[in-house]
Amino acid sequence: MLSRRGLLAGSALALLAGCSSAQPPPGPPPVPQPAHPSGLSEPVTVQRMPSAARGTDVDLVLITPEGVPASGLPVCLALHGRGARARTFLSLGVPELLTAAVRAGTPPFAIAAVDGDHYWVNVGGADDPQRLLTDEVPGWLAARDLRPPSAVFGISMGGFGALRFARAHPDVKAVATASAALFVSWPDARSRKLFADEANWRAEEPLLHTADLRPRGLGVWCGESDPFRGADRRLVQAVAPEVSRFTPGGHDDQYWRGVLPEILKFVGERLS
Repeated sequence: MLSRRGLLAGSALALLAGCSSAQPPPGPPPVPQPAHPSGLSEPVTVQRMPSAARGTDVDLVLITPEGVPASGLPVCLALHGRGARARTFLSLGVPELLTAAVRAGTPPFAIAAVDGDHYWVNVGGADDPQRLLTDEVPGWLAARDLRPPSAVFGISMGGFGALRFARAHPDVKAVATASAALFVSWPDARSRKLFADEANWRAEEPLLHTADLRPRGLGVWCGESDPFRGADRRLVQAVAPEVSRFTPGGHDDQYWRGVLPEILKFVGERLS
């Protein structure tokens, strides 16, 4: 296991959560998967895990509040943006923000992040990030004495994936998106050169399946200068989520850092 101090050392070059970066991820390389996983002993751990669902190895990043026993904590999945990685949540300061939220009174919970792609859905082929979240991550958490995921949070592309996960798992207690990358039309989606075809996009696009989303436990955050603001407003109009916040900011890490404390509080209160 890597210690939180070791992971964060040398992380001055932060990764953006919504765009690709040529810089390496913060911290040293992850340790291999242990032969016999056990309960967490550090507030932050990173391990390399083989994913059959994605056909490759992925980072599993686990974050727990400092000073709180990890055993049995509820878990919120954290889904990163396009071009980023699970470690992005370390460079965004989530470990410190989670600890601060819990010390301020938010009920404690753990955050689990993994490497994803393709807007966290299957766009054809053998790479299926949603199957990773549904079929593999719960077992990885159980091996470390954590509960199955009962909440999900996503940034940009991760917001798309979080809403897709919520459609398939209506029992989740909290769903939060920041700058969710949603598409109001097929030409808009096609410009991303990601989906196999229009039918693939229509099957996955959250804005076309708003009846599958529950207002209770849903929180939507977006910057007023974000290019996805219009699409996110359509989501709010269609679902009437429990919380919606449109405040100054763009599609960047400065905005996400600013709203993360409110999002962590939102999630923690609904997981208690």
